[in-house]
Amino acid sequence: MKKNEKLDNIRHSAAHLLAQAVLELFPGTKLTIGPTTETGFFYDFLPPRNFTEDDLPLIEAKMHEISERNYKIEGKQVAKDEAKKLFAGNEFKQELIDGITDKTVGVYCQGNFCDLCKGGHVESTGQLKYFKLTSVAGSYWRADKKNTALQRIYGIAFETEKDLKDYLTQIEEAQKYDHRKLGKELELFSFHQEAPGSAFFLDKGLKVFNKLVDYMRFMLKRDYQEIRTPMILNESLWHTSGHYENYKNNMYFTSVDDINYCVKPMNCPAGILVYKEKPKSYREFPLRVAEYGHVYRYELSGVLHGLFRVRSFTQDDAHIFCTPDQVVSEVEKMLKLAIDVYSKFDFKEIKMAVSTRPEKFIGDIASWDAATQALRTGLENKGLKYHIKEGEGAFYGPKIEIVLKDMMGREWQCGTIQVDFFMPKNFNIEYIKADQSKDTPVMLHRAIYGSVERFLGILIEHYKGRFPFWLAPVQIRILSITDDVKDYSQMVFDKLFDADIRVELDKTGDQLSAQVRNAQVQQIPWMIVIGKKEKENNTVTLRHLDGKQEFGLTVDELLKRAAELNKF
Repeated sequence: MKKNEKLDNIRHSAAHLLAQAVLELFPGTKLTIGPTTETGFFYDFLPPRNFTEDDLPLIEAKMHEISERNYKIEGKQVAKDEAKKLFAGNEFKQELIDGITDKTVGVYCQGNFCDLCKGGHVESTGQLKYFKLTSVAGSYWRADKKNTALQRIYGIAFETEKDLKDYLTQIEEAQKYDHRKLGKELELFSFHQEAPGSAFFLDKGLKVFNKLVDYMRFMLKRDYQEIRTPMILNESLWHTSGHYENYKNNMYFTSVDDINYCVKPMNCPAGILVYKEKPKSYREFPLRVAEYGHVYRYELSGVLHGLFRVRSFTQDDAHIFCTPDQVVSEVEKMLKLAIDVYSKFDFKEIKMAVSTRPEKFIGDIASWDAATQALRTGLENKGLKYHIKEGEGAFYGPKIEIVLKDMMGREWQCGTIQVDFFMPKNFNIEYIKADQSKDTPVMLHRAIYGSVERFLGILIEHYKGRFPFWLAPVQIRILSITDDVKDYSQMVFDKLFDADIRVELDKTGDQLSAQVRNAQVQQIPWMIVIGKKEKENNTVTLRHLDGKQEFGLTVDELLKRAAELNKF
């Protein structure tokens, strides 16, 4: 299944419409680039003054005005010299033209507006009706903080009015349960300007974080080893791996004793150093090695977004070293593992895609083709449908991308499975075959959560802050109706705590109704209500978040039920 070409053309044309509107309203603005996104488009500008949110309605109105003019959108190929004259005075377009190896470049025009473009548009501006500008943010030319600071305007666009309204309704619903808002209300995490893009996990948030890691460890305990590698490694390692040349704009650097080091943006090169500790035999394959590695990647300040877009995060990483004839079966095992893990979280749907060779890649095309086919074969053997994402693989190999649909119908790309023939060659790692000759292993990269932080953010919104019992930061709160039962409440607390239940005592002294309300605000799954009757009968009353109550339960019955819910 290919992407919706018609919708992509609408969004591409909407980006040009935005650029034309900005030029008419803010003469002197310099245009850079304006690609499509999964739900719309954006365009980066260098304006005479910075845009504000208040400018968006004005620009949007101008876009509708241009749409009604119904300009025909026409494309043509022009000589590079002619294109340079057309975009004279715009150093960004000049740089783009210089970077094109063909003798001609594509230009698309509508009315008196023209833009450098490869194409993919609707026939006229009149076909652009259902769009909306959503936000303005800072950016940098070519996403490099050393380059010119720009202004980015984001928008959404759809084929029909219904699609637009449905999406806006979905967004409005999602804003009610924004993980940043709920994270603060539920005392899970915070962000501070002293460490932009890095989450500070509070006690309750860390409990959820650790429970996610515990669950993954449980799922891997039979088949995987676990390692931990340093966060700062010599710069030479990243030259060998290819990351320095292909990823340096997203990396952090430091110097110690006049030696250059990199803060790791991923775990794989360090994992290879562990592999090289001693010679490996084919008998040890497939060798599956997991790591919950904390990594740092530079992201523009304008795109940082709670736990969804951060500069430091934890990958639930794994690297599998195997022989070429084991690749397909390992891909199948990883797909099963991913589906088994996700089934715990009640997602509405799981989708698969194969991302193929990008323009910038290392290695030979034959190896890329073989790796891509291995991924496709693994999916087909498991009976899983998938679509192709042309040119969206990593620079070192193709990958399977796993997309989850949450309770609100939104899609999140989380898991990845990647085939890598090249990094093992770069590091000259080997294994001894059955005939005692040596060969280079295939390396598979695998993550299921992707980023534990981001996955947690997704779950907060997916569950609307109401975690299932096994994952809730506080599973039970004990509510005492009167002071004279507090000794019994303490005894119940101790039994639950000793059984590794995440339990709290309400010590506010408030009326029972206030205690219940506070527990509901904190989305605590179970409330244990204790009064004189419960103390006399050596029982408890269990109150659920939905208001349902169960009377006369013993603590042992409660423990048995909680233990069952806590099972992985």
